[in-house]
Amino acid sequence: MSIENSALHADVLVIGFGKGGKAVAGKMGHLGKKVILVEQSNRMYGGTCPNVGCVPTKALVHHANKRRPEDSLQDWYERSVGEVQALTSLFRAGNFEGLNGMDTVQVVTGHAKFEDPHTVSVGEGADRLTITADKILINTGSEPVVPDVPGLKDSQYVVTSTELIETSTLPPRLVIIGGGYLGLEFASIYRRFGSEVTILEAAPEILRREDDDVASTVKTILTEEGINIVTSARVLEVNDSPSDATVVYEEAGTKRTVTVDGVLVATGRRPVTAELNLEAAGVRVTDRGAVEVDERLRSSQPHIFALGDVNGGPQFTYISLDDSRIVLDQLIGEGGRSTADRVAVPHTLFITPPLATVGITETEARAQGHRVRVTSQPVAEIIAMPRAYVVEETRGMMKFVIDADTDKILGAALLSTDSQELINTVSLAMRHGITASELRDTIYTHPSSTEAFNDVLGAVVREDAKP
Repeated sequence: MSIENSALHADVLVIGFGKGGKAVAGKMGHLGKKVILVEQSNRMYGGTCPNVGCVPTKALVHHANKRRPEDSLQDWYERSVGEVQALTSLFRAGNFEGLNGMDTVQVVTGHAKFEDPHTVSVGEGADRLTITADKILINTGSEPVVPDVPGLKDSQYVVTSTELIETSTLPPRLVIIGGGYLGLEFASIYRRFGSEVTILEAAPEILRREDDDVASTVKTILTEEGINIVTSARVLEVNDSPSDATVVYEEAGTKRTVTVDGVLVATGRRPVTAELNLEAAGVRVTDRGAVEVDERLRSSQPHIFALGDVNGGPQFTYISLDDSRIVLDQLIGEGGRSTADRVAVPHTLFITPPLATVGITETEARAQGHRVRVTSQPVAEIIAMPRAYVVEETRGMMKFVIDADTDKILGAALLSTDSQELINTVSLAMRHGITASELRDTIYTHPSSTEAFNDVLGAVVREDAKP
């Protein structure tokens, strides 16, 4: 649809083309409501996931794992990036046409800012468009945070994850500042493409939220692949030369340096709200800049909602999708659904093999006073999981934490091939009260990864007395 007027009115205005916002826009459009969706960049139709997040990074995981020893590192990488960019372009076009092609939905490209609680302007000067709406959804996502380290922001070798996956030149030497999910995923990807990778993590260990045995197994896998993981590392400065950059850091009181061709900043993301002029709308934000919302995702203005990363919740695409269900329940449902309904939400770290977790750890279970049964097995020793040998990936482990009194699963950590799929079965079991014994004795196809549950859940290795 083309813009024919300098002023438009919508039943629903969505600011940002993320997963949650586009889901609401599509549903309301199908119901015959007038919907306008504003996206500031024509390279972000569909949001972070298909353009610079989930789809391209996981596609790079796939391509990196396909590289053969005889393949040229640079040629393979350049070819892979080209194929991934073609894929994201296809997804981007599909997202745009999927909404803008509807008679009731209009996509406007430009930067939006609030003028008052019901009015948003897009663009400046002669191109300025004013949009009023009964309901407004803020879905602007998050952006990388670059720490205030001398020389870091001005270095020509510094890249964000978005910039790195769009470059066609493989950095021979890459340092990653930050050892969280993003940092570890990119370390795994670029090491497999052939880069020399160093991770500088400020914390004493990586994956501090996981049990020590799980974190240790992940660290062993990454280091055996040739990734240099430096913990308790405080980055002091970055110095450019004509050909490379030197990162200066402190480890255990000793100043050290690493010379690299690329510096990836993976120290977290912050909500994109600074330029929305939320003050004019009377919308409050948190200390971290997120839109302040209640459990039904309503802002301080009841007709304005915030979905996805911008509301300060977990930064996952599937959470943004669930946000859309909560908002739709407010707009066209009974209004009872809320974030409090979320139980056993899984997470996956896409290293190779992936680490998928759900629920609480053994450490957390003990701290909460549970009497627990714990079962843990290396993948290579799980007899009922021949698939791991079939696909030649026997590294990793599976661990379950079970309430000894109820036989309910309290949490699981699956570090194995196919774990990103397996964890969904465990999550579903936890949400519906299926016991560990029932999950253990269920019939699974063969050979599959799921049938590992038959063995692992049948081998409780210790039971801890209640504190």
